[in-house]
Amino acid sequence: MVAELLLEIGTEEIPAGYLERGLAELRRLAEVCLKENRIEMGEGLYTCGTPRRLVLIGKGISDTQEDLVQEITGPPKSVAFDGEGRPTKAALGFAQKQGVTVEEVQCIETPKGEYLYVKRQIPGKRTAEILSEALPKLIADIPWPKSMRWGNIGFPFVRPIHWVMCLFNGETILFEVAGVKSGNTTWGHRFMSPDAIQVSSVQDYLSGMKRAFVIIDQQERERVIQRITQEAAEKAGGKPADDPELVSIVANLVEYPSAVCGSFDETFLDLPDVVLITAMKEHQKYFAVHDAKGRLMPNFVAVNNTVTRNESVVQRGHERVLRARLSDADFFLREDRKRPLLDRLKDLRQVVYQADLGTSYAKVQRFTGLAEYLAEMVLPDQMDDVRRVASLCKCDLITQMVTEFPSLQGVMGKEYAQLEGYPDEVSTAIYEHYLPLRAGGQLPISKIGAIVGIADRMDIIVGCFTVGLEPSGSADPFALRRHALAIIRVIENMGWDLSLKEFIERALAILSEELEFDNVQILSKVTAFVRERYKNMMLGSDYESDLIEAVISVGFDRILQLRPKIDQLRKFSSESEEFHQLALTFKRVSNILKKEDSTFAVNPSLFREDSERDLWESHLALKDDVHRCLERGEYLDALGFMVKLRKPVDCFFDGVEVLTKNDPALRQNRVGLLQQIAGLMLLMADFSRFSI
Repeated sequence: MVAELLLEIGTEEIPAGYLERGLAELRRLAEVCLKENRIEMGEGLYTCGTPRRLVLIGKGISDTQEDLVQEITGPPKSVAFDGEGRPTKAALGFAQKQGVTVEEVQCIETPKGEYLYVKRQIPGKRTAEILSEALPKLIADIPWPKSMRWGNIGFPFVRPIHWVMCLFNGETILFEVAGVKSGNTTWGHRFMSPDAIQVSSVQDYLSGMKRAFVIIDQQERERVIQRITQEAAEKAGGKPADDPELVSIVANLVEYPSAVCGSFDETFLDLPDVVLITAMKEHQKYFAVHDAKGRLMPNFVAVNNTVTRNESVVQRGHERVLRARLSDADFFLREDRKRPLLDRLKDLRQVVYQADLGTSYAKVQRFTGLAEYLAEMVLPDQMDDVRRVASLCKCDLITQMVTEFPSLQGVMGKEYAQLEGYPDEVSTAIYEHYLPLRAGGQLPISKIGAIVGIADRMDIIVGCFTVGLEPSGSADPFALRRHALAIIRVIENMGWDLSLKEFIERALAILSEELEFDNVQILSKVTAFVRERYKNMMLGSDYESDLIEAVISVGFDRILQLRPKIDQLRKFSSESEEFHQLALTFKRVSNILKKEDSTFAVNPSLFREDSERDLWESHLALKDDVHRCLERGEYLDALGFMVKLRKPVDCFFDGVEVLTKNDPALRQNRVGLLQQIAGLMLLMADFSRFSI
């Protein structure tokens, strides 16, 4: 038989940013638990929740676990029975240990001979019994960014647990967690329906929550919030900001949303739009309101967690709070503008970037030098602007506005630079040097912003690797993975044919003026780290692992050349009938060369067989064409020339003994010939990486 499962963990308000991850982990842990206990999940599990509750629902859950069939092998038959077929102590002991008679023991044929064998079937336990034992640990295992303990309870959880409800097919599953005993009781909305509710089934629970003013599903709350904010903004003649992130945050702050539209003094519209929007969103979780032309209006929409009795009172309360926030922002702006942005650069000497890497001022000096190095190659005519942006781009970090609203770093730098009359290209680059803000995010458009941005990121990466702050597992406090991926994407997007090795070496050379470290070791580590980020990026773009490895394993320096090489190799592998044979041929060459540690020159006068001469002449005839195609990025054409080596190589293997033992000079000459062939093909890819 199958049944339904309902688990609700009632808590104090869970932070909005924790809820979705907590629910995802609850579902994952529950699926693992049921699978490990051999319990069929039928229609599967899903989770939903509000700030005050985590809910797990399962449909079609088996009411008993599957029977366990054990096949136990005992001693060899030759040991278990004597010459007359009578059971020995070994057979008797094995039977007794397994709880069967000797007559019930069977024999099974194995590669090592006949062995005694017992097949036992252990009936499965009731699912309710298993859940009673497993759920306390499951709840305790939910990982949270931060946990807390309360009272005398030594149980860490995201917030104090007030109740636990657990039903399996209408039966209450009894257990205790964090000093709270499970039952069949839940509670509705804290203010609008605070009484206890008895629950008998999943459907009873869902309908009871609706009556108790709790919208249990996050996505439904989001839809409600989008609708009511739209309706509220329309009362003021506008529309709310299109902000899915804010909708999601607010949905995780309320159980039963209602909206009210408020207003603020029009003089605050003199503040930059981004300041107004950020002040409303980050501190108050209010939605900005725009008119039909997209201009900000002196209005906002606030979402409440209750249906208000007197909307005007609630509206005035929100307006009073927002007025104080906007007054603060206006003050910060006026105070910040009393000093030029560049005048703040020296103040960065008082800001410690990282204990071993010095101050933020020292960091600015390092990546300014690195940006100059890049500009010499890709933007020499705007060197002065690059220096100016590098000097200005971190100055807003110590403004009062960014101190209050850290998310405005770069944004306020751009705003202040524009107000001070800097060219648009400079002010835009100050903001764009932070782009992309996240994986897959918008890339910088300006070359100046791109140069300063990747210089800043490379300084972060090499600095952290130098002082031992490499990413470990999921821990990456300096976001080095994101920075490496950003460097790759920016270089590709800008079309800059830069040497990654030289870029890293220059960053290390600048850093070496302040710290002592092993340049060779750090260069190797950083290169490998960036290469792994590139591989993961390409895997995420549906490229095959062996295809990526074949290319990046033989050369990872010119990032701009990698994708075209991978694309054309992929095209060749899927469309050319020669690819399979070429890869097999290269593997034959590679297998021979694995046994050699030295490199040998080729002396044509030592050739004895026609196949040796034919292969050498084919190599000489093709190598210049291959090099020319590779230099031009015509990788498909280069592969076309390489294919012509396949038959001469096969004839070579058929006609000579490469690793001859009788003549060392001949052996080395033949190995040297294969090394030449392999070296030419490795300019394109390591074909031995392909699974053929």
